[in-house]
Amino acid sequence: MTDTMILNDNHKIPTLGLGTWMINNDRVAQVVKDAIELGYRHINTAQAYNNEKGVGVGIKESGITRESLFVTTKIAAEHKNYESATKSIDQSLEALGLDCIDLMIIHSPQPWKEWRETDKHFDQGNL
Repeated sequence: MTDTMILNDNHKIPTLGLGTWMINNDRVAQVVKDAIELGYRHINTAQAYNNEKGVGVGIKESGITRESLFVTTKIAAEHKNYESATKSIDQSLEALGLDCIDLMIIHSPQPWKEWRETDKHFDQGNL
């Protein structure tokens, strides 16, 4: 579980990650803690999963350093403009209880302009 790939910006992403789709917010914290204990270092969630808060709790309660993890989440598909994407990213940071998200993906991308907001947050060091 320690294999990584190098992204275009030279960040390393673990090749194996824990997907949290369909794990409700009440159970996901324990699932995340168990996965980290087993050696997972990539945690994948999304706003649409309605479990970012629980994922953040699991990360915090695991006791592992934040730098040891790679966290991915996704902007929900209904955010179709810059302002909405801005709010969406801030909501994910707050829900997860993190200062930085390693990878923010647009869920079900369309030719919208959310990517502009991801660039701004990347430049600020939040992504």
